[in-house]
Amino acid sequence: MATVLSRLMLNAFKAIPIQNPSQSGATFKSTKVCLRGIRNMSTTLLDIDTPLVPLKESRRFITECMEAVGTPTSHAEALADLLVEADYRGHYSHGMNRLEMYVSDISSGTCIASATPKVLKESPATAWVDGQNGLGAVVGNFCMDLAIQKAKNVGVGWVCAKGSNHYGIAGMYSLQALKQGLLGMSFTNTSPLMSPTRSKEAALGTNPLTLGAPAENGDSFVLDMATTAVAVGKIEMQKRKKEPIPEGWAQDKEGNVTTDAETAYDSACLMPLGGSEINSGYKGFGLGLLVEVFCGILGGSHFGPNIRRWGEFGRSADLGQCFIAIDPNCFAPGFENRLSQLLNHIRNMEPADPSKPVMVAGDPERLHMEAVDKAGGVRYLPNQLTACQRLSESLKVAPLKPLS
Repeated sequence: MATVLSRLMLNAFKAIPIQNPSQSGATFKSTKVCLRGIRNMSTTLLDIDTPLVPLKESRRFITECMEAVGTPTSHAEALADLLVEADYRGHYSHGMNRLEMYVSDISSGTCIASATPKVLKESPATAWVDGQNGLGAVVGNFCMDLAIQKAKNVGVGWVCAKGSNHYGIAGMYSLQALKQGLLGMSFTNTSPLMSPTRSKEAALGTNPLTLGAPAENGDSFVLDMATTAVAVGKIEMQKRKKEPIPEGWAQDKEGNVTTDAETAYDSACLMPLGGSEINSGYKGFGLGLLVEVFCGILGGSHFGPNIRRWGEFGRSADLGQCFIAIDPNCFAPGFENRLSQLLNHIRNMEPADPSKPVMVAGDPERLHMEAVDKAGGVRYLPNQLTACQRLSESLKVAPLKPLS
C-alpha cells in the first residue's frame, strides 16, 4: 500500500484536516473529529529516502506538462488538481504516476485536450452527457457539478456520461458533493482488467465505486474502492518498487494466481474483490458488473471487453461514467448526527490487535493528509522522479523542484 501506517500512540482526540483542493495558495482547515478508536495514530509518507516535493510544485509541474502538449490551461489545472489530490490522500498509484499516460493520450490524439462535455438529454433529476472524448477530469467535474445542481433543486441528481476518458480517483467526485453537504457517488468503467470468476481472461474493468457522506463537525464517510482485488495502479507501484504482490491480486495468462508484479501487469488479468471463488470473489465480480450497468450500459459508451485494452493508444477509450448527488434533507432529519454516532461507535470498538485501531473509510486518507501537511510535501519513488525528469526534458518544461 502507498500509505504506510505506523507509530501508534494513545490519546483521546486529534485534529484532522478536512479535504481541500491542492491548488496554489490553498489553506488547510482542521476540525476536531471524535477518533478515540484511532487515538493518536499517525502515518508516515512513503518509506523512502527521496526529497519532499510540495503539493504546489507538483501541481505546477503537471499543469505545465499538460499545457506543453496543447491542453488549455483550465483543463490542465483541473487534471493537476485531480492528480495532486490523489497523492495528497496517499493514492500514489493515481497521482503523479498517471501523468505519462495523460500526456500520451493527448500527444497521440486519442483524447481531445480542448473538448468540453455536452448535455444530450435532460430532466429535472437526470442528464445524459457526451464527454466528446475530453479529459476525464473535465468530464467528471462537469457531470458532478450538474448532479449537484439537480440535487439542490429536486433532491437528487443522476448524470451518466459516454465519450469520457480515465477520470482519476473516483473519490474526487464524491468529495465535491460532500463539500456541498450532499451525499456523492461516482462510478466508472475501465479497460478490461478483471477476470470474471472461473475465467482466465479479462472482461470487465477495475470499475471503481465511491460514496462520500457528510457527518457532524466536518467528519465524513468516504469510500473509494475498485471492484477488483486492487486497482491496476497498485500493481504498477509494486513494479516500480520491484516487489512481489500479495496472493489473490492477479492471475497469469493461464489463469493461475501469481505473486509476480511483472507477470501480473503483463497478463492484465486482475482478480475480483475477494479473490478466488472459495473466498467469495464472485461478489466482487458482481459489484464490477453493477458498475458496468450504471456506466457503459446506461450511458451508451463502450462497455466490458469492447473497451480498448490498458496501454492501448490507437483508439479512443469512450468510457462510461455515472455521477449521483443526493440531498439528505429530503429524507429523515438528523442524517449527519446518526452517521457521526455510527462512525464513532465503530472507531471506538476494541480492536483485535491493540496496535491496529478500528477505522472507517476515509480515515487513512485523513491521516496521510495530516502527514503531508506536517512534512510540507509528498515523497515520490526514485523511478517516478526519473520519469518526471524524462518528461521535463522531452516536453521542455521546468523540472520538478523538491524542497532543498
